[in-house]
Amino acid sequence: MTNIGFCSQIRGLRDTICGCCSKIIPCLSDPETRSSWGLKASLVMLHLLYVGVLFIFDKDLIQKTVNQPWYTAAYLFVLLATLAQYFITAGTSPGYVLDAMRVVNESHAAFRKTSDSKQSASSGDGSLTISVEGDQVGRTYSGSFSTPWTKMVMDMYPPGSSVRTWTCSHCNIVQPPRSKHCHDCDKCVLKFDHHCVWLGTCIGQDNHFRFWWYIFEENILCFWTVILYISYLRSDTLRAWWIDAIMILLLATLFMCTIFIFLLLIFHNYLILTNQTTFELVRKRRIPYLRGIPAKVFPFSKGICRNVREFCCTWGKHNMESVPPLEDLEERARPYTCSDVLCCRCC
Repeated sequence: MTNIGFCSQIRGLRDTICGCCSKIIPCLSDPETRSSWGLKASLVMLHLLYVGVLFIFDKDLIQKTVNQPWYTAAYLFVLLATLAQYFITAGTSPGYVLDAMRVVNESHAAFRKTSDSKQSASSGDGSLTISVEGDQVGRTYSGSFSTPWTKMVMDMYPPGSSVRTWTCSHCNIVQPPRSKHCHDCDKCVLKFDHHCVWLGTCIGQDNHFRFWWYIFEENILCFWTVILYISYLRSDTLRAWWIDAIMILLLATLFMCTIFIFLLLIFHNYLILTNQTTFELVRKRRIPYLRGIPAKVFPFSKGICRNVREFCCTWGKHNMESVPPLEDLEERARPYTCSDVLCCRCC
């Protein structure tokens, strides 16, 4: 009975503390939000743990900090930059289909109010030309569809595609190519890559560039920290055995994390060079417009140079891509010749 009463008091104290925190910070009243912030706090504490143990036990590093403060300052700068990039990426929208649809429909409405000449053309044949943010090519919108967004999106798919096939059953909006509904975020994401549990958000068109920078900085930080741990263990400094045991344990876990993050960076470099997403690569056979495409053909690739340029320069914009026609895919599937190599066909 005593144990039951004590557990009840602990639960009551916990509920009281959570209630007070929810009143002070209303967003913490949501369990998912608390879990997300708890995960972020754990990741920050994990970084501080590995760095803090170094400065506590490694006297050589402390001495180097005194003699060469720029070295430690550079290391701490990388640490702070990595954590800052983590929170920036976590707080950046991945690019939602609903926002892009709103831009298109608002642009269409503004066009109808300001362009008298095109309005008269529209009344004659039921068509209208507008420019969408992130799209340099004007499109013609037919009156047979309920909204300009629906007509624009359906023009991106192969002829004969059904609106019902590409309508999200959760959001009830037509999805452009390369988008997907995320059940964790409960929204459709443009150029959906994956839902990152550590960031608590999706990786999509608008934040994939920031995500790449985060894992790039994380790689530098992890490799640098591994070097510092190895340097400490190889030094001739006299120390207790339990200190070595702690450092070896931390080094082993850090080394495994470093290998994973390094492989993740290589994988995303491959995706960028070929203009693919993780979802498209893993679930290619489940995406109707990607079925039947040869394994070595990347349908949305525009060449290595242009893929990298668009990845670096078009983030944060609603830049949607059409499914390429079958003739283009067959052309890409043909083997490379000497002239193709000289003309840099892959670029």
